[in-house]
Formats: sequence, C-alpha cells, structure tokens
Amino acid sequence: MFRNRTTPVIRLSEYRPPEFLADHVAIDISLHPTETRVRVTTKLRPNPLRQGNGALLALDGDELDLRSIAIDGVAVPAACFEVTPEKLLLKEPPQQPFDLTIETVVNPSANTKLMGLYRSNGVYCTQCEADGFRRISFFLDRPDVMAVYRTRIEADLAEAPLLLGNGNPVESGTIAGTGRHYAVWDDPYPKPCYLFAIVGGDLGAVRDGFTTSEGRNVSLGIHVEKGKEREAGYAMDALKRSMRWDEEAFGRAYDLDVFNIVAVSDFNMGAMENKGLNIFNDKYILASPETATDTDYALIEAIIAHEYFHNWTGNRISCRDWFQLCLKEGLTVFRDQEFSSDMRSRSVKRIMDVRELRSRQFVEDAGPLAHPVRPAAYREINNFYTATVYEKGAEVIRMLKLLIGDTAFAAGMELYFRRHDGDAATIEQFLACFAEASGMNLAPFGRWYDQAGTPRVSVRREYDAQKRELKLVLKQSTAPTPGQPEKAPQVIPVALGFVGRSTGPAAAATTTLAVLDRAEQTLTFPEMDADATPSLFRGFSAPVIADLDLTDEDLLRLARADTDSFNRWQSLQTLAMRVLQRSTQAVRDGRPAIGNDGLAEAVRGLLLDGGRDPAFAALAVTLPGEQDVARELAENVDPDAIHVARKTLRRAIAGAVDGVARDVYASLETKDAYSPDALSAGRRSLRNAALDLIILADAKDGAALAFEQLRAANNMTDRFAALAVIVHAGVPVRDEALALFEARYRDNPLVMDKWFALQAVIAEAGALDRVGELMRHPAFSIANPNRARALIGGFAMANPTQFNRADGHGYQYVAESVLQIDLKNPQVAARIMTAFRSWRTLEPGRRGKAADTLAQIANQTNLSRDLRDIVERTLG
Repeated sequence: MFRNRTTPVIRLSEYRPPEFLADHVAIDISLHPTETRVRVTTKLRPNPLRQGNGALLALDGDELDLRSIAIDGVAVPAACFEVTPEKLLLKEPPQQPFDLTIETVVNPSANTKLMGLYRSNGVYCTQCEADGFRRISFFLDRPDVMAVYRTRIEADLAEAPLLLGNGNPVESGTIAGTGRHYAVWDDPYPKPCYLFAIVGGDLGAVRDGFTTSEGRNVSLGIHVEKGKEREAGYAMDALKRSMRWDEEAFGRAYDLDVFNIVAVSDFNMGAMENKGLNIFNDKYILASPETATDTDYALIEAIIAHEYFHNWTGNRISCRDWFQLCLKEGLTVFRDQEFSSDMRSRSVKRIMDVRELRSRQFVEDAGPLAHPVRPAAYREINNFYTATVYEKGAEVIRMLKLLIGDTAFAAGMELYFRRHDGDAATIEQFLACFAEASGMNLAPFGRWYDQAGTPRVSVRREYDAQKRELKLVLKQSTAPTPGQPEKAPQVIPVALGFVGRSTGPAAAATTTLAVLDRAEQTLTFPEMDADATPSLFRGFSAPVIADLDLTDEDLLRLARADTDSFNRWQSLQTLAMRVLQRSTQAVRDGRPAIGNDGLAEAVRGLLLDGGRDPAFAALAVTLPGEQDVARELAENVDPDAIHVARKTLRRAIAGAVDGVARDVYASLETKDAYSPDALSAGRRSLRNAALDLIILADAKDGAALAFEQLRAANNMTDRFAALAVIVHAGVPVRDEALALFEARYRDNPLVMDKWFALQAVIAEAGALDRVGELMRHPAFSIANPNRARALIGGFAMANPTQFNRADGHGYQYVAESVLQIDLKNPQVAARIMTAFRSWRTLEPGRRGKAADTLAQIANQTNLSRDLRDIVERTLG
C-alpha cells in the first residue's frame, strides 16, 4: 500500500501539544508468523496544556487490521469512530481519565519494510523509530507522549523460546496444553512509543554482569544466531567499557536490572536504543579476527557505546518532536566520539571523524538536500536521519564545549540531566542549561541549529615588519541553501597557534581561542616575527571550510612542525588538494596530469617516522579521495578527469618512495596473534598503506606480495586489504584473488557483503556489467538491506566514474534498482537515492543525464513517500 502522492508538510512552527496524554500502556502480543494479535490498553487523560477542545482523539496507524476498540471495557459503537489508512478518529472521547483498548492483527512475515513488527530469519523483532509503532497498533505515535509500559509476550515455545521486552522481567510461564509460553516485562521509566521493543526467537546468548557505581547488579545479555556466540565477545567487552565510561565521564549509571542486545540480519539502520533492549544490525555485533577488520571492531565499539549512551541522552530524556532529533542524536554522537577517543588515539579519531563529516555532511550542506541541524519542516522524517543531524549535530556540541569551557560544560550537562529527566525536551531547553551554567548568552550560538550550510572562512595575513605586528583578517560567509537565501554570521570558535623558526616549540604548542561572530573580524598579534605561520582551526575547532592564504612552503612547514596533529594532517591534505585540482584542470585541458616533489618528500618523511604513530602516518600518506576533489571543485565536475589526476599523482608519489615503502612493509610484518587494540591496528594500517604504494610503483612485484598476504594473513584486516590492493590495481591475479576469497567466505553473509562492495567500486569501464552479474549471484538478495547497500549503494555512493558515466547508464542502473527496492523497503531505497545529491555540480553533459533520470523517477505514480521526498527535493 502506498500513501497519497501529495504528502503534507510537517512544520516546526505548527507544533501543538497533544490533546491527550498517556500515563500507562499495557500491551499483550500473541506472536504468530502471519497473524500476530496485539491488544493495547492505554490510560489516557486530557492534556491540561492542550490548545483544542478534545472533541476528537486522532490515533496514528499504518496498514493495520483493526479488530476491536473499547473505552473502559465497553465496546465503542461503529458510529463513534472512523478508520482511514493512516488514522483512527475517536469522536467525542471522555474528558476525564479513561482506558482505551485497541486490538489489531499484523502479519510480521509480510512486513518487508522492516518497520513495526517483522521477522528476520525466523526471529520476531521490532523497529519503531521514527513511526513504526503505528504499524503495530493505533496510537498517539509522537515522541512527546511518554508513558510507563508493561508488555506481555506470548509465543510458540519451540519457535521462540526467548521472549524479550523493555525494562525488567517480572513474570514468565507456560500455557498448559497449548505448546506456548509467555513473558511479562515492566519498564518503570516513562518513554515514547518509538522506544518500545520486543524480540521472540531461538537465539544463542553471551551473558555477563556489571555492577554500577550505585551498587546495582546488572545482568547483561547479547543474543545472536546460534553458533555465533563466540563472535559477540568483543561487543560484550565494549558494552561493559561503555557503561563504566559513562559513569566516569558523565556521571550516568545504568538504571535497570537487565540490559539486552539482540543482533538480527535484516535491519534498516545500524542499531536501535530501545530502553533496556537494543536491537542491532548483526554487522555491528559479530566479530572475530577471521571475519572482521580493524574498522569493523572500531565501529562495533562505537555503535555499542552510542546506543548504550542513549539510555540517558534519548531515553530518560527524549525529544519533544522529531524536529529536535539532533538533541538526542547529535549529543549522543558527540558522546560516542569522546568515548572512542579515550579508548583509542584521540588525534587519529578526530581526523577520521572530520573525514567522515566532510565526505557526507559537507556534501549534503552544499546540495539540494541541505537542511539545518534542526529542520524547520519535513515530509518524511525517516529522510532526516542524516549526517547533518548526527555528525554536524555533534560538532555543534563540540563547539559549545570549546566556547564555554570544560567546567561549565560539565555543569550544564549535569543541570540538563537533573532538570529534564523524564521530559521530552527541546533545543532551547538544552541550551538554557549551558547558558545558566556558564553565564553566557548563547542565543547567537543557537543559530547553528537553525541555519543550514557550511560557513566558508577566509583568512588574510597582514604583517607590519616595523611594529612586528601580525594581523589576521577573517571573513565568513555561507552560501544560500533551499529555503534560506540569506545567511547571518555564525559564532565560530577559532583555535589557533603559530609555527615558525623564531617562535620555537613552546610557542608552537600554545593554542589560543578566538571567536569569529561577525561577517568580518581582525585579530591582532603583537611581537610576531615575519616567519610565524598561523595554524588555524586546530583540532578542527569548527565545521567550516577554511580558505587560508598559506603558501605550499607554509603548508609543508606546518606538516613538519605543527604540534597540533590534526593540522599536521590537514596541511598535507590541503597541499595534495591543490595539486589534484591543478592536475584535474590540466587533464581537462588536454595536458598531462602533474605530480609534486614536495608532497612526495613529505610522504617519505611520514613513512620513515611512521613508527611513532603508525595510525596517523597511514592517514597522512593517503591522498584526498576523488569525491573529496569533486566537493572542493564544486562546479563543472568531470569525474574521469579527477580519476586520472589522482591516479597519476599516486603513482608519482609511489615511484618516489618505493624503497622506503618496501622497508616499512617488511619492518611491520608480525606473526603475533591478532589484537584489535589501537596500536596494533595502526601498525596494520600503515603496513597496508605501504603495500598500496608498492603495487602502484611495481605492479608485478606488488601483486606477488599482496597475493601472498591474501593467502597467508591470520586476520581479516590484512587479508581484505591485500584483496583490495589487488582489485583496485587491476593486476592479472585479480579474478583468482576474488575467487579465492569467495570460496573461503561464501557461507558468511557479513564477509560476503565486503566482497560484493569491493567489486562495486572498481573504477573501470566494465564495472556496470560486473555489478549486473553480481546481482544474479546466488548470494545476492535485493531484499536484504546490508546486501543491497553493499552492491547497489556501494556502486552509487563510492564509484564516481562509473556511477557518473557520460552515457548516463550508471544513473539508469541505480534508478531501476531503487525502484525495485522501493516496492518492498522504502527506507533503503530513499537512502541509496541520495547518491544523486551532487548532480548539479557535474559538467553539463552528465548533469543533463542525471536530471533526465531524476525526472523519470519523479514521474512514477507508485513511489513511496520516502523515495518521492528525496527525488523531489533533489530535483529542487
């Protein structure tokens, strides 16, 4: 069933409190593969803050089969209610507290949208954020309706011996003569219905315990497919470390007697923070040295932490409406980033987070899908689980902390927890806590939540040799975005220092904070020598694009001598970007692509010094990606020219550092047992970066080294890195290497996702034919979100030359695939469709092909609300 083509716009300015509030919800679910019966009794009362007269009680629904409705145990006559595809309207409801009981029937096996109650490999599970509960029962499905829940789950004992719900278990037993059993769960903390969850199935478990700082003994369980229990060990370790860290860093102890995590293979998102019962995509739970890379381990650690941290920032304090989504997601991303920084290398984590922000959020901010961190309007809320809400939202929290200081930030967080525990809060209430704690006026800073776009800050130096005075003239501007043609200045924290021969290491290590809060501002620094090179936006102190008047020599100086690790990395990235932009233009003009001797020498130095911080060195020797270059060019983009320019520069650098790369590769070889710790992961990362340089410099010799590593590696990180090097180099052993890998892992779905994804990004003319063949592979299923994202999403998002083929065939392939997916899973279809978000930046030929494809999709009459929203906004 598809919703009406003209979906209404929901606006923040039109928010109204609910007409009725819920105090308690009793749910009885009798699980059945095709006819699950759901009985929901809600204790309702008129909202004293309501703005209407309560003459109608409007409940949300979606594809529900209504069986009965009663008030205080008395059936409601048919004339007293109306049912539409999306609403149940109760006429003249009581104007005093009453019990509303609704019975519905749902079909979990037919629920391919994976929202509401569905089955994944025989396991019953739920996904209710953002609006999935309305697919279970008619309800006030909005986050500001918070209630205490008690859930009874009944199922066939053989089919689902494990029955889990929110909160604490209070009762269980068998039902005589039926072969069925039940379990009752009670959650004492008020929550919105999007946090409701149940699981029923036959799963294996890893169990452990944790004693909180308050002395509570918590039973921990991670439930996975039987036979894979050993692969959940790292997730359990990460969970326990997350619980302890939240106590130490934020003073937040866990508040229930049990904490359960369930891993399923069919899931639209990464994970879901349901109170006391987190449900995860199994790719973020299962890990072993044989099947998971270092990146997988780091993601498991981060996502386990993220969902657990939601217990306070998202569950105990929810958001008043979905416009405030960043209040729980941006804040919790900030918290999980801090956790990972403490668990691993803070400087490396910061670089990786900024790379992610630029590759996803900066692109979003620059295109037709741009929106503020707190959107002002939406048609489909599922399309606003974006990098802007999550990653930019986290950057806003980070800036807030930098502006008011650590002490005031800690006091503000404590005040927020104390004042709003049990509330559905707003951004204004959140910022008010920090304004009170710091004594600062944060109203101008709040503009970060309401204004879309990435500010561009230009910095010009003016030096007076006679006065020994340096002035930095800073100017900020933000380009227009959809619905916001005019932009006001943002409050931008600028962390800065200076590096130079005369400043010395002590001065270079000094970081000061300036605040740019006007369109133009001049900073004056007395007693400065002429060679002092400014190191600006240290630690990436603000999510801006910085245009600095630094020479190539200045950048190389910062790369060598800056005490800020982020800016050491950034300096090399900026230098490489300049070379790549010039080289891209040369290719387009019919001239040879160019290299850079200074850059090659810097890479040599990093390789030689890599033992001090191998993870940093591995990041620093990696050039900006092709999509990074396209983002910086911003208009008239030719993906083929970028590809040639980057490939040429990589080969030039590889040839210049070949001997050093071979030495590094040999020196980092180890026969030690695999460990996912940060230092070991860093060493593997640098060794594999060296292998990539070797094969670029000498394809034959490099391929031999890579193939041997593929064959003999004792961990997935090294094995998959070797395969990737071979595949991207296009050497003769590529097909043999792919076949070897497939034969080894054909029965492991998560590893096969890597195999599919790797081939999807091969930047060669035959890529589209290869992807088409892979869609016919026995292991491929377009209905599985992980598999669809790996192959179709990988091609669309990470293969810029072939997705953006000049003949438009790449666009057509993705469009046809998305339309097929949309019939069953609109959320996955809509997310893959965002690959078109930068189509207006392409050169005219490709831009025309992309526009034609988008228009073709928009003209379809049976699009889901999710997909139509993305297509129409992308077309603008």
